[in-house]
Amino acid sequence: MLTIITAAIAPAVALLSFFYLKDDFEQEPVYLVVRSFIFGAILVFPILFIQYVLSVEAPTSSVIIDTFFYVAFTEEFFKWFILLITIFFHAEFNQRYDGIVYATAVGLGFASVENIFYIATNGLDTAIFRAIFPVTSHALFGVVMGYYFGLAKFHAKRRIFYLALAFIIPYLLHSSYNFILVSVNRWIYLLVPFMIFLWIFAMRKVKKANAHLMY
Repeated sequence: MLTIITAAIAPAVALLSFFYLKDDFEQEPVYLVVRSFIFGAILVFPILFIQYVLSVEAPTSSVIIDTFFYVAFTEEFFKWFILLITIFFHAEFNQRYDGIVYATAVGLGFASVENIFYIATNGLDTAIFRAIFPVTSHALFGVVMGYYFGLAKFHAKRRIFYLALAFIIPYLLHSSYNFILVSVNRWIYLLVPFMIFLWIFAMRKVKKANAHLMY
């Protein structure tokens, strides 16, 4: 079991360290980053319950509904919500890049627990695939979400607009990722280009956030 936990969490720790160290101005307090990671990990349980209830009680189900609502919507909404209530108004959130650190921590906390369940069920052979695709995608969704949280923090007049984008854009990216997986034959040929796009898109957000360290 220790091997499974290590294999499941190691990619998340590596990715979180990468984005944490990308902060060109001031690293965030480690305890707050760890706290955000733990909040993300805890989110797995209510989200799984809600997704189960929706799948059982829903009058209809389809690939579109499952992809765009049951999975992507619930996961990205609760990650967005936990960031809003736990860190957005915190005094340590004092630079635009900080949103990226905390959102990535939440996303990777969620991905780690999800990864433990998946690898425990499907075996260690799936660990590399999970690290490259699902875990990394959660990190990159977090980068995008955090970027817009950073804009919302320091643009009071457009706060609602940027907070909305902090949910909508990661939600659409997540939905697209899921849709490729479940509905496209030979999905690997589309998923690899999509992940390359996602990396480029997210790293541009990292660069922009670091270019505006102070409001």
